[in-house]
Amino acid sequence: MNDPKISITRLGQIALNAKNIPAATAFYRDVLGLKHLFSVGEQMAFFDCGGVRLMLSVPSSPELDHPSSILYLMVADIDAAHAALAARGVKIEHPPALTARMPDHELWLCPFRDPEGNILELMCEKRPA
Repeated sequence: MNDPKISITRLGQIALNAKNIPAATAFYRDVLGLKHLFSVGEQMAFFDCGGVRLMLSVPSSPELDHPSSILYLMVADIDAAHAALAARGVKIEHPPALTARMPDHELWLCPFRDPEGNILELMCEKRPA
């Protein structure tokens, strides 16, 4: 059922737990290259991730202290992105792998971890030549 009073237009922000905000800030800014927008002391840091704001924050209560959802980060060249992350000492779970063949592209994924142990995935849609 579609409620006409609700009009969600896009995802505005994603929150990701981090206990060490300075280390997490360095990772997302310096290793992943996301644009650092601003920080709130050592409690929160905000980044631009392709128009969606990413908030790293210390869990504000015990019920919010849990592993994150997986963030899938779209890249144009998954092999080059994987090599760059590996060269920067990022913990890669496994090399890029074909996940699914679609009618017009192949979906490739490569999981890795941030310094807090959160899993993220490089994601690439490879088009046929």
